[in-house]
Order: sequence, then C-alpha cells, then structure tokens
Amino acid sequence: MNETLAEYFEFEQRFDERAAFEWFQENWTTSFVFCTVYAAIVFLGQHFMRERQKLDLRGPLMFWSLSLAVFSIIGAIRTGSYLLHLLTSSGFRESVCDTKFYSAPVSKFWAYAFTLSKAPELGDTIFIILRKQRLLFLHWYHHITVLLYTWYSYKDQVAGGSWFMTMNYAIHSLMYSYYTARAAGLRLPRPCAMLVTAAQILQMAIGLTVLVLVHHWQHDAHCPSNMSNITCGLLMYLSYLLLFSLFFYQSYLKGTNGKGQEGRVKGD
Repeated sequence: MNETLAEYFEFEQRFDERAAFEWFQENWTTSFVFCTVYAAIVFLGQHFMRERQKLDLRGPLMFWSLSLAVFSIIGAIRTGSYLLHLLTSSGFRESVCDTKFYSAPVSKFWAYAFTLSKAPELGDTIFIILRKQRLLFLHWYHHITVLLYTWYSYKDQVAGGSWFMTMNYAIHSLMYSYYTARAAGLRLPRPCAMLVTAAQILQMAIGLTVLVLVHHWQHDAHCPSNMSNITCGLLMYLSYLLLFSLFFYQSYLKGTNGKGQEGRVKGD
C-alpha cells in the first residue's frame, strides 16, 4: 500500500499470507470437524449439566471477554484504516470489490487472524453451558455457519472481505466490551444491550447489501467472486437478519423482560 495509509508494524509486513492461503485452500474443510465437535459439545454438555449445579465462572468469563474485546478493537482499527483508505482514495465501489485487503501489509495479518478466531470463539458456548444459561438456537447456529463461511471465503479471497471483517471486528469490539462489563458485575442500563443487538442487525443489513453489490459487479474483472459464495453468503446474512430482528423484538419490544436472553448473541 502507498504511504498515505497508516503505517504498519513489522510483524504485519513480515506475515506470510501466501502460506496462509495455501493452508486454508488445502484444509478449510477442517471447519466441518470443528463444527461437528462443537455441536456434540452443545447437546451433550447441556445433558451433562442438567442435574448438576451451575458454575459461576465470573472471573474466567471476564478474562475471556476482555481478551476478545481487546483483540477485536485492535483488529477493527487495523482493518478499518485499510477500508477508510479505500473509501477516501478509490471510492465505495472499489471498497466493495477490493481483494488486496487479504495481502496488504496493514491488513493481511488481521484478515488471517479474523478467520482463525472463528474457531476459538466457539468457546463462548462453554460458558453458557457450564453456567446453565439459556442457549438460543441463534447462538449456536450463528457460530457454526460463521466458521464455515469465513474459512470457505478466506481461501478464495473473495470481494467484500474488507467490509465483512471490519464490520465484524467493530461489532465484536462493542459486544465483548459489553460482556466484559457484565461479567465484572456492572449493572448496565437496558439500552446498552439494545444497542448491541441493533448494531448486529445493522451489520446484517449492510452485509446483505455488500453481497448484492458483489453479485451485480462480479462479472467485472476487478470484482472477483463466485455464485456459490454469494449464494451461501446471502442465505446466511438473510437468516441472521431475520433471527436477530426476531430476537430484538422478543427481548425488547414484546413486553417481556428478555432476562437471560440479552447475553451471548453474536454478530458476523
């Protein structure tokens, strides 16, 4: 990237993205193994805890959420600087169709880290199970589909990645900061939880818009993607938009207190 973009750190520049692409092209189906093990833990774990006392885990949960919040904040700043540069120097269309995001010094490491992070983020569910909180379909469905789609997309370096990853980093910065405060025992006002979910809904709407534009421009030599990726992405984002909107309605608008629901629902 040229010098108008924010300076990058040496470890970012030295990161070998070609080796990362090769690994994911050969091993992206490993995500199915992760998801199968995860699904087994979801259902067997709930069965295991059914007759047992819930665990508090407030300290480990706070550390876990804080770690992911810090990671997401840094990722949002680094990928966001790249996206902002694209928008100001080349325009909106280029920001949607760009694929140099995956190999630019300032963003290539964070694109890779983002993709990998979808596997350890499955650990969110362990806390729900061990603390015997309500485990929503939206939560585990989202974890599984995001992991599969992210690994599938990274290997092909498809257009739209700079938007998807930057948005997700930004939403996770907000979301995991909220979870950290909750785990620390802070009593946050209800609008804070509403803001997190509203931001997630907005993310899904923008994600759908970006994919529609990628589909519209994909025959352009400078807007590479494929129909299988676009179709999977559209179905995924549409399902998220509907599920998150339903969650928002049932939790905050229907007249219920939403207790036990406004916790760990994620956006990607």
